Amino acid sequence: MLGSWAWIVSAWRDGFRRVLAAPAVLAGVFVVTFAAALPLAVTLRGAIEAHLGRSLVADAAADAVDYDWWQEFSSSATGAGTLGTLSTTFSPSIIGFAATLDNISSVVEAQREIVPVAAALAAYLLVWTFLSGGIVDRYARQRPTRAHGFFAASGVFFWRFLRLALVAGTAYGFLFAYVHAWLFDDLYDWLTRDLAVERVAFFWRVALYAVFGAALVAVNIASDYARIRMVVEDRRSAIGALSAAAGFLGRHPGRAFGLYALNGLVFLFLLAVWAFAAPGAGGPGLSMWLGFAGTQLYLLARLLLKLQFMASQTALFQRSLAHAAYTATPAPIWPDSPAAEAIAGGP
Repeated sequence: MLGSWAWIVSAWRDGFRRVLAAPAVLAGVFVVTFAAALPLAVTLRGAIEAHLGRSLVADAAADAVDYDWWQEFSSSATGAGTLGTLSTTFSPSIIGFAATLDNISSVVEAQREIVPVAAALAAYLLVWTFLSGGIVDRYARQRPTRAHGFFAASGVFFWRFLRLALVAGTAYGFLFAYVHAWLFDDLYDWLTRDLAVERVAFFWRVALYAVFGAALVAVNIASDYARIRMVVEDRRSAIGALSAAAGFLGRHPGRAFGLYALNGLVFLFLLAVWAFAAPGAGGPGLSMWLGFAGTQLYLLARLLLKLQFMASQTALFQRSLAHAAYTATPAPIWPDSPAAEAIAGGP
């Protein structure tokens, strides 16, 4: 057990070192995440501006939060089209730590996103799938690959990762469509049918959340190591990579799940800090900009931990197979240098 713990801590530290050694990767994913949310924010801003117009209510809303107007806006946001649908998301749950709780609740309760948000999320995940190949390749090589090498690796692994995402997405879809419904609609109702004590029902609810969460973690961690094996060992088959990932997890369950748990605890610590420090609605001026800056710092920390997951798992895999800093694919170059064409006798 102590040996496994030493492996876990060593891989976690190594992963953190790899993330810090590639600040451009963190900056890049932050810009992509910010850009993905920007169109929705601009659209919602237009809806608010159109609703307020040039009125006394607009002046009051500019000075401080006007909850009466907010409720009126939310109740009227039922129109057809993207604008009306997106306006329904403008609720008090978007402020501070409430937004984090709302996101977690939507996942565990299997709530569907509205069409504009779902479309933006799908586009963001597609971009993230493309970038993931370059990110894992950069962390596996532990040396700068520059922009041409990063995007070359992203292009090489994009279609492989996309096939893997389809397989993993099918597994997630099965969990949310069938397992979630069976656990929380059928089994929970059966377990609590004749209960008279509310805390016992709450206990069963938490226990079922733990079961469902464990299933999500199993799919997530298998997908993570399948991506790593694709990059490090130049695998092309999604099924083959998942099978190899399952084999790795079967041989090193303590290390792999222990590292995942450690990263999860760090994430929970970040959530606790954010719950304490998250800004409220605030007012115009300095407090508004400080709140915005604090939110962006939290987003940056979230992305850093996401990259830490990828880097530390890559470090653990390479250490366990005794080929740290090794990848089967040659260093990618994209596009090819004109000198290569001259050597080959091309035009």
